[in-house]
Amino acid sequence: MFDGPEPIYLQIAQMIRAQVLSGELQEEDQVMSTTQFATTFRINPATAQKAFGQLVEEKVLYKRRGLGMFVAPGARDRLQAEHRARYFDEVLAPALAQAALLDISADDIVAYVRGHRPAGGSSAAWEETS
Repeated sequence: MFDGPEPIYLQIAQMIRAQVLSGELQEEDQVMSTTQFATTFRINPATAQKAFGQLVEEKVLYKRRGLGMFVAPGARDRLQAEHRARYFDEVLAPALAQAALLDISADDIVAYVRGHRPAGGSSAAWEETS
């Protein structure tokens, strides 16, 4: 499962972030313990602990003494805000710079975006701007 080029603990952290963003993990949901994680995915428990530690620092997870790790209140909102900012900086800004070089107008971009709604998934955000 964890066969990407980045370290396994980063892949674990990203998997949990994605589960929170998608709503698969909700606020206050308990996540697997490091031992369960290690057993399920056949990894070193210290690797899982490192991922969980990172997510605690990011305030995605928090620990309840004696009970385990849980999704922190507001985690999804924080992750969405972070990913939106990264999207604008890393995806949209370079695309708009390229559009400027090609003399593509803002009106052309808006018309294109409105004509290409995402397939599947929620379109609530798209509907608000139409």
